[in-house]
Amino acid sequence: MANSSSGMYVKDECVLKFLELKAKRNYRFIVFKIDDQTQQVVVEKLGGPQETYEDFTNSLPPKECRYAVFDYDFITPENCQKSKIFFVAWAPDGARVRSKMLYASSKDKFKRQLDGIQSELQATDPSEMTLDIIKSRAL
Repeated sequence: MANSSSGMYVKDECVLKFLELKAKRNYRFIVFKIDDQTQQVVVEKLGGPQETYEDFTNSLPPKECRYAVFDYDFITPENCQKSKIFFVAWAPDGARVRSKMLYASSKDKFKRQLDGIQSELQATDPSEMTLDIIKSRAL
């Protein structure tokens, strides 16, 4: 387990599943949460390669914070097939203040464990992470 100075631990499974997403493309997305009892970042959901961006956004709870990564495939204006891995810090307005503070203080340390993140998005509302926003950040 990786330790961060915020007191948060990251389960090895988090890094291993991320490496599978990055190298083997086994997953379209991964949703992570901080376990209240153990104070560890754990994998909450794995989205298969056939799942969509809508499946991903529907996996984020409306009143709880989460971290997530999404592997976005796109075609450049030069007609090249590309992929970009997004890190999403989800902190909805309805989440508890303590939870928002915990996720905010642990985010950078957790993100550093995931080598290969290409873009970051912070969202408090679904309108802040639409597919159009992802598309514009990918190019």
